[in-house]
Amino acid sequence: MSKHGTIRTGIGGWTFDPWEGTFYPEKLAKKRQLEYAASKLKVIEVNGTYYGSQKPETFAKWASEVPDGFVFSLKASRFTTNRKVLAEAGESIEKFLTQGLTELGDHLGPLLWQFAPTKKFEPDDFEAFLKLLPNKLEGLPLQHVVEVRHDSFKVPEFVGLIEKYNIAPVCADHFDYPMIADVTADFVYARLQKGSDEIKTCYADEDMAAWQKRLETWAEGGVPGDLPLVDESRKPKKQPRDVFAFFIHEGKVNAPHGAMAMQERLDAAG
Repeated sequence: MSKHGTIRTGIGGWTFDPWEGTFYPEKLAKKRQLEYAASKLKVIEVNGTYYGSQKPETFAKWASEVPDGFVFSLKASRFTTNRKVLAEAGESIEKFLTQGLTELGDHLGPLLWQFAPTKKFEPDDFEAFLKLLPNKLEGLPLQHVVEVRHDSFKVPEFVGLIEKYNIAPVCADHFDYPMIADVTADFVYARLQKGSDEIKTCYADEDMAAWQKRLETWAEGGVPGDLPLVDESRKPKKQPRDVFAFFIHEGKVNAPHGAMAMQERLDAAG
């Protein structure tokens, strides 16, 4: 058994005009941007699935344009999470899951369920929502991650609840949203959102070094000692974990360079 999980670094989406000529080669056709991005990165978080459904043929096309080992993280539909009573999301969850995701096959990565910054933690209702998330779809294993952005979630009860269902929290490196670095699943999902358009690698060198160490610690089954935990009394099982880390939001212009630089650091370290 490997001593550590796979660490994949990536970005949000692959269509962004400022990347043309900076990340993408000059005159590269837009229809080849995914193919190019997937040759340089190991994961992409898709935002388009948050706003609307895609066709099965679209997922199949995406899968055909990326190499073995590359995965897509899909942001779940806003209609599943932007509601007062989460327990009533069953129909919209089913609609999201049955739009053709299985066409991605082995390229399907974590499903990101993102909640509004105003959404507060209501334990019973939130657990009712978690119960609606299946662990398989037509035989394909599913990984679920929740991005909660209200401080009311920073309680041990929330951490214990998502651990019960093997669901990971987004570890958000963000200026405003709470960071939840507790390990609750058999994978870890980080969104690095404090980058800068003025820094070639999105994050400064000392910050890159710090995050490299954290990603490696997670992959080896540990818990970084320099990130705040909601429940410091918990001792997650030490086991190799796959890790997904996205350079996203702030510093978007240089996000691809940040993701590539981080992957190079990780690969060089072995």
